[in-house]
Amino acid sequence: MSAALVALNAHLLAGAASYRSAGIHQYIANLVRQLPEVASDWHYTVFVGTEQPLPTAPRLQFQRSAWPTQHPLARILWEQCAQPWALWRARPALLHSLAFVSPLLNPFPSVVTVYDLSFTLPASHFAQRPAQRLYLTALTAHSCRRARRVIAISASTRHDLVTRFGLAPEKIDLAYPGLDAAFRPLPTAEVEAFRQRKGLPEKFILHVGTLEPRKNLANLIRAFAGLPPSLSLVLAGGRGWLYHELYALAQNLQLTERIRFPGFIPADELVYWYNAAAVFAYPSVYEGFGMPVIEALACGRPVVTSNVSSLPEAGGEAALLVTPDDVPELATALRRALQLSPAELARGPAHAARFTWRATAEQTVACYQQALSA
Repeated sequence: MSAALVALNAHLLAGAASYRSAGIHQYIANLVRQLPEVASDWHYTVFVGTEQPLPTAPRLQFQRSAWPTQHPLARILWEQCAQPWALWRARPALLHSLAFVSPLLNPFPSVVTVYDLSFTLPASHFAQRPAQRLYLTALTAHSCRRARRVIAISASTRHDLVTRFGLAPEKIDLAYPGLDAAFRPLPTAEVEAFRQRKGLPEKFILHVGTLEPRKNLANLIRAFAGLPPSLSLVLAGGRGWLYHELYALAQNLQLTERIRFPGFIPADELVYWYNAAAVFAYPSVYEGFGMPVIEALACGRPVVTSNVSSLPEAGGEAALLVTPDDVPELATALRRALQLSPAELARGPAHAARFTWRATAEQTVACYQQALSA
């Protein structure tokens, strides 16, 4: 397949560091950075909004919109109203919609990346506004059916696309997220200096992620309540919906002295938090992949995560897997994690090393080639 021009809708890239700069932002940013390295003769037009930084790279041409697409409604309007005109001007061989939805008025072949189908979950687990939820459900399904190829970031998401949207499995390509090289075991002295600087307890269980119901943090708190009082629990992440219920639960169980809520953690600090933790716990009930799991494993930490959704893919044989709604099982796994041997802990970095952003880009380019030869 000869080289081609690919248009990338990257409006979900975040600007300033915040909870918006995790997850999908990291996937898009690292993929865009790697694509020119993998396919040196391809060219890319990257559509971004007002907030995003514009890295310099060969064969990447950025087109910045004046629309404030950091706001969901403005992004939806840009996707459906302004993007078709931008595409007509660019005349790409292929449009890659990097987050769920392509424009209804799109005469060009398309590829769509889907991270998860959380917006199809029961309302008790998903806090999206009803109108935005309806938009994502209807337009993601339409975009995937119309696309020549669909990219899923896990086999679990691929399965969801088949069962919930009726897509043919052979139409869906896998492109797992990669791992930043910064996540690794750090020298003990460096970790202890960080612990002192942040005033962290000597021994604590760490969770990183938005404080919201589908992260299953209420059950994590209940499991933690039965662990030795020498342990602390650190629930790090931005405040999601119903986060106040976690504070109330901690108070009712008389755990307020043992549980900390440090808020959002900047990306450049994460490796220190993982290294300082005794155990990393991630008992979520649904994830598109679960990047914190492989980040913690890469740092050599014992990890307890759920046996549902994509989390067995992220954890592999290196993590302890539990039924997310079984509190006694979760408590037992946390105790077991505290006693893992060095040989067992060594499985984490070995497993995490399988996930690279270069592999993500290679899988994506292979998908482009299939789409253009269809």
